[in-house]
Amino acid sequence: MKVFKFGGASVSNHEKIKNLGTILQQFPNEQIVVVISAMGKTTNALEKVAETFFSGQKETALDLFQQVKKQHFDEAKVLLVTHFNALMEHLNTFFTEVEWLLHDQPVRSFDYYYDQIVCAGELLSTAIVSAYLNEAGISNKWLDVRDILRTDDNFRDAGIDFTFSQKQVNEQVKPLFESYNLIITQGFIGSTDENESTTLGREGSDYTAAVFANLLDAESLSIWKDVKGVMNADPKLFSDAVYIEELNYDEVIEMAYYGAQVIHPKTIKPLQNKSIPLFVKCFADASLPGTVIHNKPVKNLPPILVVKSNQVLLQLRTKDFSFVGEAPMSELYRMFSKQKIKPNLIQTGAISLQFCMDDRSDKIEQLAFAAAEIFDVQTEKGLTLLTIRHYNDAVLEKMTEGKTILLKQQNQDIVQVLMK
Repeated sequence: MKVFKFGGASVSNHEKIKNLGTILQQFPNEQIVVVISAMGKTTNALEKVAETFFSGQKETALDLFQQVKKQHFDEAKVLLVTHFNALMEHLNTFFTEVEWLLHDQPVRSFDYYYDQIVCAGELLSTAIVSAYLNEAGISNKWLDVRDILRTDDNFRDAGIDFTFSQKQVNEQVKPLFESYNLIITQGFIGSTDENESTTLGREGSDYTAAVFANLLDAESLSIWKDVKGVMNADPKLFSDAVYIEELNYDEVIEMAYYGAQVIHPKTIKPLQNKSIPLFVKCFADASLPGTVIHNKPVKNLPPILVVKSNQVLLQLRTKDFSFVGEAPMSELYRMFSKQKIKPNLIQTGAISLQFCMDDRSDKIEQLAFAAAEIFDVQTEKGLTLLTIRHYNDAVLEKMTEGKTILLKQQNQDIVQVLMK
């Protein structure tokens, strides 16, 4: 039993979907759960639909959703002949689900509507892929992951109920392998016990795949990407990025924690708990070995660079020059928890605190307003956070040349610099 995960770039158009089928044909006798993301850029488009709807622009939101529908219709039309009508019936159930909501007025939180709308991306992409594979003679069973993965109602960052989900896997997923070798399902989404759709956080499809690997006691998880394997830096930002053949769980957890996009931060724990190896494979060339991630020590790694743009610095200073004690710190962390914000860098002083965070404007404004009851507050936006693991002075100097450094923290393994 294996689990494969294909991201949005792997299903972004009909040519990529055909290539996915070619990859799966190389494993004719394997039992595989295939977890698939929304088609490339669909999540961004659906986020725009959700934002527009929540701002009260119902007709504009419906128009934007029509564009999403057309994109999927056009790709399906190229891919399918005999299975096209059945697929359209399937897709129309998801179109109707979203359009019914868009005709209403928002009365709940934005995060709730975000999840109900954005989850359609994965449902649409997997329905198209499943129909294409069946038409191409690659037998498979489509499965709605919302019937399997039970979550809490922490919309946009839902937590999985592993006990209930394990029961669903045992009763609904494992028996399917008596008739099918391939099961096609969605990443990123789940549902509450009220059958309300939830999402697991951006890029959460990796996490979904790891959860399935854990619950199925899979022999491995393979994540198929548009790179030859894990690189020491984002190749889109660094033309000299270096390919890494082998990593261990701890290293990848650290990389993910600091913002590396190659693996979702929550992905490793379900694998590590059962010592399931993770392979990062090249979607464009399946013959390449990729990167293997396991529990063994790995030495002599190159400097690993993680760059996070669109950062904001929140600077807090006590109003009466008193020390920052336990009570105000506890109150601050309560505010972070309420706004669901995780600081990327914290620096403390006797009467001041500095926090670097992703710039989610609505949440930052609410946090700053709440903190102003205790502190004098200043914010600075448009910043970049650089993290280097296994750094050396030459790399650090090159990366910060010509920049203004606002914050810097380092130990023998890691340096972080907030700069503009």
